[in-house]
This record gives sequence, C-alpha cells and structure tokens, in this order.
Amino acid sequence: MNTSSSKNLQNKIIQAATDFAHHEMSGLQPSHGWDHVQRVLKNALHIASTEPDTDLFILEAAAILHDISRKEQDLAEGLLCHAERGSVKAHDFLQKQGLDPEECEKIARCILTHRFRNSHVPETIEEKILYDADKLDSIGAVGIGRAFLFAGEVGARLHNPEVNILETESYSHEDTAYREYIFKLRKIKDKMLTHEGRRIAEERHHFMEDFFGRLTDEVLRGT
Repeated sequence: MNTSSSKNLQNKIIQAATDFAHHEMSGLQPSHGWDHVQRVLKNALHIASTEPDTDLFILEAAAILHDISRKEQDLAEGLLCHAERGSVKAHDFLQKQGLDPEECEKIARCILTHRFRNSHVPETIEEKILYDADKLDSIGAVGIGRAFLFAGEVGARLHNPEVNILETESYSHEDTAYREYIFKLRKIKDKMLTHEGRRIAEERHHFMEDFFGRLTDEVLRGT
C-alpha cells in the first residue's frame, strides 16, 4: 500500500474508531464518559510530542478505543476487566476495518496495558504513553473533579477525614473523593513511565495535597 493510500486508511479508521467508541460508551456515568477519552487523547498527544519515535496513529487509535468496554465492566460490577475485554473488542473492530494485523495487535496491546489495576505491563513507547495519559486524567484538578463526580454517582458524602479510610468500602456512603485520593490518587505519581508524564504528575500531585489539606481544614476547623 502506498503512503497516500495508507494515510487515507488511517484517517478512515480514526473516524470509524471515534464513532464506534462514542457509541460503545454512550450512557456511561460522567466520571468515566466520553469527555475522559478526549482528555486522555490530548494528554497522549502532548506526551508524544516529547517522544519523537512514537507512532501517532497507533497511539491515537488506542487512546480513542481504550475504554470501549467500560460499560461492560460496570454491568459486571468489576468482575470483568475493561482493558482485557476492550483489547479483544478493539482488535476485532480494527480487523474488520481492514487494518494490517500487526497494527491491530499493537493497538490492542496498548489498550490491554493501560489499566492501573492489572498485571499487563506497558512495554512499547505507545503503551507507556497511553498508560501515563490515562493516569494523568485521574490526578490534579481534573482528577479531583472526577473523584467528586464518582462520589456523587455512588451517593457518598463530601468529605470524611475523621473516619478510618482503611475500614471503608467501595460504592458506599464513605466512598468519597478523599477515599479515592488515599487509596489510589496519591500513589499515581510514582507509577508513571515517561519523563513528561512524571513531570506533569508531580505538579498535579502537589495540587492534590494542597487541595485535600485545605478541604480537611475547612471541614474540621472551619478555617
């Protein structure tokens, strides 16, 4: 396939992937909705601008498709891994679009390895960038906003610094944004895989520390 034909196919696939992902993610709660995918894509392209060997087509397609099985995971109450299921679904979709099998596999691998809570380790630069881009959307001001969105979705209260967070349960009245920060968000900066991802994560981490410190002061002491 010549360069022009290859580029045309890639553009066609990116559009088809966008339509497919948007459809598959319809009806999701706002904390994990289509807005998240758009931010992850922006994060990924920014990080890629600092990594000259990145295959932008592989990265863009993977970012667009990375959460296509999120709804299935929610319906299965977490018993199904959306990264594992999504990688298979994305591979099947891309094959039907006529994409080269090797590129299908690369994109599927990016999706498989993007999740925080599984044993599939990102290896290629595209896998590492997608992993970091997804994690960045969980921290900083955006991460805090998403944590409060999720807390509202499950009916959690505003803040609970006075309880033992380690004894609280997911999807409960105590599943607050602060709980998410203690259990997950504050640990993310140490798990980043790219230089630019680590730089941004460090900044966002400090913002979260300041925010939850002030929130605790205002709630407990009124200051």
